[in-house]
Amino acid sequence: MTLDDVKKLPPLTQKRKKQMDAFKNEDFSDIPKMTKKELKEFKPWYEIHPEWVKMKKGDVHTKIDLDLLDALKQGGKGYQKRLNQTLRWAYENDCPFIKAYK
Repeated sequence: MTLDDVKKLPPLTQKRKKQMDAFKNEDFSDIPKMTKKELKEFKPWYEIHPEWVKMKKGDVHTKIDLDLLDALKQGGKGYQKRLNQTLRWAYENDCPFIKAYK
């Protein structure tokens, strides 16, 4: 079934929604049991895909030169993200100004 097919389906009735909400699967016979050794091999999702983890952000009030602010805002919405990306790049690439504070 494609997404187009799903979009063509009639809307769910309240009765059907209640049936779906009340459903409890108790038959897991088609799922093989895993050993403790196999379970220990699992890794948390954030170790497998660290790019999905959002860094914690902190609020800061600072003043920067207007020409720099204008340059960041030229790309439209998201200038704060661009500022963060610029600082991240400087930090990760051993910028001498930031390197002094590592």
